Amino acid sequence: MNSPLALAKWLSGDRHPQHVVAFAGEQCFTQTDLMKDVQRIYRWLHCQPGKRWALCFDNSYDFIAALLATLHAGKTPVLPGHSREAQLREQQRHFCGVISDVPLNLDCPVLNPQTLDYPALTSFEPVPDDAGVVFFTSGSTGEPTQIFKTLCALDEEIVWLAALWGEDLHDCRLVGSVSHQHLYGFTFRVMLPMALGLACDALMIHFPEQLAARAAHPLLFISSPAFLKRLDINLAAPVFKRVISAAGKLDDDTAQQALAWLKTPVSEIYGTTETGVLAWREHDKPDPEWQAFPAVQFTPQGDGWRVASPLIHQGHVQLDDILEFTAQRRFRLIGRRDRIVKIEEKRISLSEIERRLMALPGIEDAAVVPVTRGKRIALGAVVVAPKADATSKQQWREALSAWLEPLAIPRFWRVVERIPLNSQSKRAWAQLQELFDETR
Repeated sequence: MNSPLALAKWLSGDRHPQHVVAFAGEQCFTQTDLMKDVQRIYRWLHCQPGKRWALCFDNSYDFIAALLATLHAGKTPVLPGHSREAQLREQQRHFCGVISDVPLNLDCPVLNPQTLDYPALTSFEPVPDDAGVVFFTSGSTGEPTQIFKTLCALDEEIVWLAALWGEDLHDCRLVGSVSHQHLYGFTFRVMLPMALGLACDALMIHFPEQLAARAAHPLLFISSPAFLKRLDINLAAPVFKRVISAAGKLDDDTAQQALAWLKTPVSEIYGTTETGVLAWREHDKPDPEWQAFPAVQFTPQGDGWRVASPLIHQGHVQLDDILEFTAQRRFRLIGRRDRIVKIEEKRISLSEIERRLMALPGIEDAAVVPVTRGKRIALGAVVVAPKADATSKQQWREALSAWLEPLAIPRFWRVVERIPLNSQSKRAWAQLQELFDETR
């Protein structure tokens, strides 16, 4: 495998004009196509005022074109992680305009690249040395937190991954069941294939049948535990060069069931939006330990761990996860310390949902907890709402849908006179959980 190509050089002349960058079904997009699609956005954007532009695309190829146009135009790409109009309106202070293939009614410029003409190809301005990309992640306060990732760090991350797995990825195509609008999908569905010259699927895979239909080429599959749990072993499996999972912890049962169909062990990545990749493990045996990347350093701090890495913009962060180290830089994940939960590999802030609930008319206080039913996790909301009636819960659900994705909308509800507190006048979380006991 050749050395990874830095993002700033993706539009250079190092690749053949007919090199396949991406595909969507039978349609292929070449390096020449990419140059043209970047050019039409670049020409328009280069003349626009304002520095920060939000990118909202479901199609990965269109996203790559917009990303490159934004960077070469000297702008900063902002990835809100969604295309929900109500939430974009709320986040509008973080960007001066939006580039999207979705119709949006916002108080800022909204560009659909499909409306632009193709200009004659000209040279691009080089990407600035200090360029980077802004991501959003849910913080412990519930407010979305901006995370700035330099291109230098994003490129370095791919160097690490190529050193680990690059030799396995000759002559394969990349497909994925996770969105490129968050760091995991961005790293593995955008950065990795573009840097290594792999053709990537412009469309996200939602169902096992779609994955089985991609059998014409050996595959690098970028997935998640939620999708791997839904694999249909009755389908004919494609040939997989490697399968990578992240965005949630992969349990042994799912890993072993997936191995039987995939015919290759699942490679799992541990990391966060703030830190980038931190460690990996191979599910070739039950309960494998995590192996830290060589440049990542873990240091005990208080009741947790501080991690330092060249991929972290500020150098180091305090982890929310509880780790138990063994030997040779290996460790196990024991649990979490914050109020972020993962449902179907979506990172959901319970504090954010509580904040949204308390902004609704008639709700005086609210607490949200995860509720387990069988093997599934949903959310339960405990609200103080003196004037609630039989229609209130449906009204609350509909109101929340303007800001929250479906998994973040509480499924179970309890209306109480007051939120229970413990002897330290803090919320009694165990008592709140008991309100959703199936025996009640």
